[in-house]
Parts: sequence; structure tokens; C-alpha cells
Amino acid sequence: MSRLAVPKTYKLYIGGKFPRSESGRTYEVVTTKGAFLANAAKASRKDARDAVVAARSAVSGWANATAYNRGQVLYRIAELLEGRRAQFIDEIVQSEGVSTAAATRQVDEAIDRWVWYAGWADKYVQVTGNANPVSGPYFNLSVPEPTGVVAIVAPQDSSLLGFVSVVAPALVAGNTVVVLASERLPLSAITLSEVLATSDVPGGVVNILTGSPAEVAPWLASHADVNAIDLTGAGALDWVDLEIAAAETLKRVLRPEGGADPAAPSLDRITALTETKTVWHTKSLI
Repeated sequence: MSRLAVPKTYKLYIGGKFPRSESGRTYEVVTTKGAFLANAAKASRKDARDAVVAARSAVSGWANATAYNRGQVLYRIAELLEGRRAQFIDEIVQSEGVSTAAATRQVDEAIDRWVWYAGWADKYVQVTGNANPVSGPYFNLSVPEPTGVVAIVAPQDSSLLGFVSVVAPALVAGNTVVVLASERLPLSAITLSEVLATSDVPGGVVNILTGSPAEVAPWLASHADVNAIDLTGAGALDWVDLEIAAAETLKRVLRPEGGADPAAPSLDRITALTETKTVWHTKSLI
């Protein structure tokens, strides 16, 4: 006797919890051949605002955690990704229509990229900070600090690797994030939210929205409590209008980049989401 499969309806990930969209809307996630995979929540403007509130409430605790601790938390995510490697591979094969070998390469590279960024957590300040040469009886130091709440439009043509590539560098510096996952390929991002919920990441540090970036991104770009916006995955949108909206509240903007891997790992992606603080210290008289 055959049985009916139970179709899964995925939810959003906001503040460490899994709420449905306040609008009650969902949309179908399908394979490249049009076969049904799952239902995903379609985030609304209200969901975006709730995610920003959650991210703001988590900024202080995450930014003030030691760099060593942030690195350990990010490394723990990589460990859990490794443990669910087979699930991610299967989801990418189904949603992207690629071979198992190609999906395996993407998952392995995503895990390695988490580890790479985790290693920078207690090192990037040493590389990008500096002691400034000044004339006088004092020291002057420049130290990078987190920007705050970062809104991100994840790459739309990548299930997992693109998502990891834009989220990890923002977290390294102590920022909290609100991420718009790929509309067509959201399954890996949603599964990653389940990984985050069972890891050491505090609630609100990462908030994941699924649905239409064209609908939600303008609200995040104009939101006064968002400090920066990463438009890496907004190339297909009218991202210039998003940049103009962001300028109204003096946000830092990362523009879309071309190439096969527009969010390739680099120290610049970490420092792009930091602010430089200058500190003066009087020299002790001996």
C-alpha cells in the first residue's frame, strides 16, 4: 500500500524562533523541471521589521562577545554543517538540478568558507587596526568595530554557497544580520536556519527571510534602524533605487559584483562592514 508524502511548509527564522509569515502567505518551491519540493513562507514588510527588531536586540551581546568566542561559535556552525552534509547535498541536487558531484563541491566549499571566516574572528583587528604616528605624549590607535544591523540580499542563483559567503563575513565582525534568501532556491538557507537554532548562535544574531527580494528589500533599504545593506544578490533588481533609499538613512552599501563568485572570501568583505574607532591614550610618565 503506497502512502502520501507529507509536504513540508518551511517557516521564517526570526529571533531564534520559526514564525510563519504574519501575512499567512506561502509559495511553492519546485525543481528545475517544475516538480513540487516544499512550501516556503513569503515574508512581508512586517516580517522584515520584526527581523530588524530581533537583530537590533542581539547587537550588544554579539558585538561585545570576545573575538575568540565569535570564532568558536562560527566554527561550531561548520561542524554542524558537516554533520548534515548529506541533507544539504540532496537538497541542492533537487532544487538546482545539478549532479551529486557538483552539489558535493558546493557544500564542501561552503563548510570550508565557514571555517576560513571563523579563523579571522580573532585576527582581522590585528591586520586592519593600527597605531597611528602622532607627535605628542600620547598614543593614537585605530580599531575596527561592528557596523550594527546589516541587511543582506543573498545571491539568488546559489542555494548554499552564496548564502554562506555573504552571511559569514558580517558575523565575524560582530554584526547581526537580516538575510533575504534566494527566492527560487531557499531550501538550503532554511535548513541552515535549523542548524543555527541548534548551535551556539544567540537568537536574533541571524534572521532569515524567504520570499520576494523585490518586495522586501526596499523596506530594509529604507529602514532607519538598519546600519548597512549588502546588495550582492540584488543584481536582477533595480539596485540603484535600493542604494538611493539606503542613502536617506546614511547606510553603508555594498554594491552587487560580477564574476562567477561575486562574494568570494576576502578580508575586505569583513572590513567593509566595520567602522573605525580612534582611541587616544596618554603615555605614562616614568
